[in-house]
Amino acid sequence: MSEGNPHPVNSSQLLHLVFGGELETLSGNTFRDLSKLDIVGIFPNYASAEKAWKAKAQATVDNAHMRYFIVHMHRFLDPT
Repeated sequence: MSEGNPHPVNSSQLLHLVFGGELETLSGNTFRDLSKLDIVGIFPNYASAEKAWKAKAQATVDNAHMRYFIVHMHRFLDPT
């Protein structure tokens, strides 16, 4: 633990969430149906998250409304 931060993030474990779903419009980020979100998983680093994101994005390339995102969870855990 470091002073000033009781919950430090382990630098070797920078968690990333990969998820996606069908958007209402091509220019927005509003999902058509939240119950159909595809939660791909939580990954220990950006490289593995990007690999999963890319695989899902390529698998759904025929659906222009389908989008996958990478969320940097470690930034929420330690916003500094």
